[in-house]
Amino acid sequence: MRRWLCLAVLTAACTHHASVARDLTSTSERSGWIATGRHAEAVRLCRDFALAYPAAARCETFGASATGRELVALVLSRHGFDPAADARAGRPVLLVEAGIHAGEIEGKDAGFWLARDLVTGAALPELLDAATVVFVPIFNVDGHERFGANNRPNQRGPEEMGFRTNAAGLNLNRDFVKVDTPEMAALLGLWRRWDPTVFVDLHTTDGAKFEHDVAVMVAPKASRGDDLEAAGRALQDALIAQVAARGHLPLPFYPSFDVDDDPASGFTDGDAPPRFSQAYATTRNRLGILVETHSWRTYPERVAATRHVLEAVFAEAISHGRRWRDVEAAADAADRGAAGREVVLMSHGDPATPRTIDFRGYHYQRVPSEVSGGTWTQYDETRPEIWRVPLRDHPVPALTVRAPGAGYVIDGGYAAAIAPRLDAHGLRYQRVADDADLDAEVWRIARPTFGKTFEGRTAATITGAWARERRRAVRGAIFVPVAQPGARLILHLFEPSAPDALVAWGLFNAALEKKEYMEPYVAEEVARGLLKDPAIAAAFAEALKDPAFAADPAQRLDWFYRRSPAWDERMGLIPVFRVDVAPPLAK
Repeated sequence: MRRWLCLAVLTAACTHHASVARDLTSTSERSGWIATGRHAEAVRLCRDFALAYPAAARCETFGASATGRELVALVLSRHGFDPAADARAGRPVLLVEAGIHAGEIEGKDAGFWLARDLVTGAALPELLDAATVVFVPIFNVDGHERFGANNRPNQRGPEEMGFRTNAAGLNLNRDFVKVDTPEMAALLGLWRRWDPTVFVDLHTTDGAKFEHDVAVMVAPKASRGDDLEAAGRALQDALIAQVAARGHLPLPFYPSFDVDDDPASGFTDGDAPPRFSQAYATTRNRLGILVETHSWRTYPERVAATRHVLEAVFAEAISHGRRWRDVEAAADAADRGAAGREVVLMSHGDPATPRTIDFRGYHYQRVPSEVSGGTWTQYDETRPEIWRVPLRDHPVPALTVRAPGAGYVIDGGYAAAIAPRLDAHGLRYQRVADDADLDAEVWRIARPTFGKTFEGRTAATITGAWARERRRAVRGAIFVPVAQPGARLILHLFEPSAPDALVAWGLFNAALEKKEYMEPYVAEEVARGLLKDPAIAAAFAEALKDPAFAADPAQRLDWFYRRSPAWDERMGLIPVFRVDVAPPLAK
């Protein structure tokens, strides 16, 4: 009995020790905010928070990188760690992501610093009763471990930092729609699990030298005309006011010049495409916040600015988080009636109605460069001055589409590559009956061309328009109804005119490439047969009036090939069809 009692006392003592005696400071904090720690430290801190404060913190592993590094999220709450319970209670969930660009890493250090004060009650003691915080300290973990002093030449500190892309050379903040990376698939799994009310993405901007130290941009900015848009505007105003009250010089727009390297060109504000984090959030009917500290501020200043923005977001969540959830639920419900409606997917600042703003910059001059042969912009940080520059921020629609009456059919053969992406986004789809007859709208690109490689994909140049055709679905086709939460994301995925449409990303390039061909000597014979038709002969004569066409034998023979029965009618046909009536489904 005595031996058992001693063992029990020892175990209890060890357990008590494990729950309190943890060093929850980071390398960054211990260095005076001039260095940053490695991935292993972030994982350790995540787990140590959970050990030290088990009633308020949990460390979740939500996936792994392409090289197998662990992706962790620190969950902070005083009412359990159950997303379903949060949903039933109407509590907001605040998903905070750092290190998507792993050289821009102050979000990790500011987040752990603030997390310690949240679990101890030293900061915002009401927060963890009112909301749940899900903090991803490093999203791009492989890029983070590509550690070096020179990865960010346009940035002051920390002493060493990670790299912009993941191990496959892909920029994760271009992957929210296409989901090419295991990291993004994992993050969207975390999203589906927690269904965040607000998504906060922490960055450092490059760019010119100026006095403003942080930009805080809340999406949606415009184009929706609903309560979510109004909530975004109110949150934007509140955050700018709170951060300014803490002594910062915040901006409500991304400070990128309209003409690269020319301050006099000013700025344009508007919606970003959903490849970017905050814009993706709005396609899911959630508030998205992009935080960009200014790279020319010191690392301690950037860490402090990031913390202050997060404190402002959390304070607003205490007051308004439940209202945000209601607004977002209403937006989800509205999506169920999206079919057949005109939807503004993106807006931009009207170039015809600029306004002049006072922007806190530095004296600069633009001089000829004997090195580049171009113009060199020289900034003098000892001479602050006010720039009077244009800001184009009056929103006008930039992309409007009519949602189909029922949804989209992705033809068989291509559906297998698209379905996992729909699963990642949590979008609903159904298998179409084999050989189903479709009264559809189709989009054909008559002469497909391809642009430069971007993010490992060759972009297709999109021309053409929707036109009605009857199609017979190829075995394996799937139907994606528009009437579901995430309708705006569905439109972005499948409308070819959208900048992040899957066809624009090159996922359907195989459908745009000629697979069969006709030998020239065969085409010569076919042409002579076709020319016996007076209508074809007249059309050919008209085509010959184009000197470039007339001088190109290959084009002339191709002209006949395209009119022959041998031509592949699927050539240039995007394998995504709009339907106004749901197709027959597989049983």
